[in-house]
Amino acid sequence: MKYWSQTFIPTLKESPADAEIASHKLLLRAGLVRKLAGGLYTYMPAGLRVVQKISQLCREEMDREGGIELSMPFIHPADNWVEGPRWPAAREIMYRVDHAGAGKGRSKEPEFVLGPTHEEVITPLVKAEITSYRDLPKNFYQIGTKFRNEIRPRYGLMRAREFIMKDAYSFDANDEAAIVSYNKMKRAYTAFFTRCGLKTIAVEADTGVMGGSFSHEFMVPAPVGDDDVIYSDSGYSANREKATSGIVPKDLADAAPAGALEEFATPGIVTIAALAAAPYNVAPDKQFKTLVYMGDGKPFLVVLRGCDDLEQAKLGVLGFQLWRPATPEEIEPVMGAKPGSLGTVKGTIKNPAALAGIFADHAVRLVGNGTTGANKDGAHLRNVNVVRDLEITKFGDFRTVCAGEPDPKSGQPLQIARAIEVGHVFILGTKYSEKFGAVYTDDQKQSHPMVMGCYGIGISRTLQAVVEQSNDADGIVWPWNVAPWQVLVVNLDPADAACTELCLKLAQAAEAAGADVLIDDRAERPGVKFKDADLIGLPLRLTVGGRGLKEGIFEFKWRTSKEVRKVAIAEAESAVAQAVREAAAKS
Repeated sequence: MKYWSQTFIPTLKESPADAEIASHKLLLRAGLVRKLAGGLYTYMPAGLRVVQKISQLCREEMDREGGIELSMPFIHPADNWVEGPRWPAAREIMYRVDHAGAGKGRSKEPEFVLGPTHEEVITPLVKAEITSYRDLPKNFYQIGTKFRNEIRPRYGLMRAREFIMKDAYSFDANDEAAIVSYNKMKRAYTAFFTRCGLKTIAVEADTGVMGGSFSHEFMVPAPVGDDDVIYSDSGYSANREKATSGIVPKDLADAAPAGALEEFATPGIVTIAALAAAPYNVAPDKQFKTLVYMGDGKPFLVVLRGCDDLEQAKLGVLGFQLWRPATPEEIEPVMGAKPGSLGTVKGTIKNPAALAGIFADHAVRLVGNGTTGANKDGAHLRNVNVVRDLEITKFGDFRTVCAGEPDPKSGQPLQIARAIEVGHVFILGTKYSEKFGAVYTDDQKQSHPMVMGCYGIGISRTLQAVVEQSNDADGIVWPWNVAPWQVLVVNLDPADAACTELCLKLAQAAEAAGADVLIDDRAERPGVKFKDADLIGLPLRLTVGGRGLKEGIFEFKWRTSKEVRKVAIAEAESAVAQAVREAAAKS
């Protein structure tokens, strides 16, 4: 047990001005963290206890599914990353490590970087240590600090520059075995978040800079989340970057041409909205939108309906390491016109040989015959038929889905909700093992690259997600398993020996039953103690002193309930022990 006077819980009456969301405010007001600088936080004693509890729950579930814990350095040789498959993209979010002598005749490239994750470290390690199929499968994990160069750190621990993460890496002999490892991790994650008291949704996700074949994110529904969850009542769910819809029927027949191509003047018309207005009156869903992007230094085109938005993350399927919107200066020499008058009608592009490809979203087939830019400033073309007229390298899914569209499996309307990502699981395939030469020899003495998976849980983000999901107007409402302490014994009269003795007896009973106990022994007014009790939000509060002590009773209150029970002192120890055991069993 711990006495309040012997630890440090610096509660605040008011929220700091820079705290934007409920959980961030409560982390600060309840004395769990303190800000050092943007995206950098000190974990105060109570906050550290929560981190340790969440970490232990994670460790137990990883171990249950065969995980093997180790600890790797967070300072990495930059050469490991340069050798790996994602240096051009990852370097943008990484901190470099400078040291004595840096810059004196050295390369502009850093010698060391701070790791945001550890694929580039674990893969060479496994290459050196594992060579036979007899040593597979293996799944290594660690819990430690990571670093990410967030341009706009915000929301406290939600988007921090330094954070605590559990990262794991599986190595298998083939795809079938890798899927077994992947499903074990999904099962471990589901159990872990349940034990943390979090309601999560596992959604299909984009693999992003990590690469790989498929992945799932574990999302906590919350209005302040950074991500959108797209879902339907049928059970379909995906994040915004991965979500698809059934808006294009699988049996859609392409429209026949409806008239000859016709160029018409559109002076000053450079937006979808302007072309939709009088006197042109071309509805957005009857327009073709042409976007120019640069992929690894070479331009490529993306064609959408005028009413659709591009989901940039979906461009990852095209195989580029890096991509970005092209500038007007990069567009005109290729297309022959400025943005606003662009199109992909055959024969109208000034320098088609410069393009890495022309990629159209499946939904442009719904337009059939529409209007697009003529690749002449101030001119458009009408009666443009998708099959007859458009120059398209490949169709794909590139658009952002919208609420109300049919889901791709059942046709139920899609819904959109904000959510916080707290975990992510990937099948990486052989992307990293091939780069680093992590191979094994099978029983026929044949060599094969190991099939990898990687799995991350934001430990510090999980802490804040719990607070965001479990709070009320008075403060935090901790789930039993992750509360810094589970039972708070409030001593209303620390100077009274009988009161102090009963507080100790209750605390010992709770502790013997398996609870972590905090005794509030401060010389403060009852109102202050009750306010702080609600603010820090421990699950069970036992109050001793005042008139109740004279009447032979103490108060018994769960943080989730308004009810205050009066319990006879004669029943104190048994009542407390039973309550603790029941709470632990439910969690």
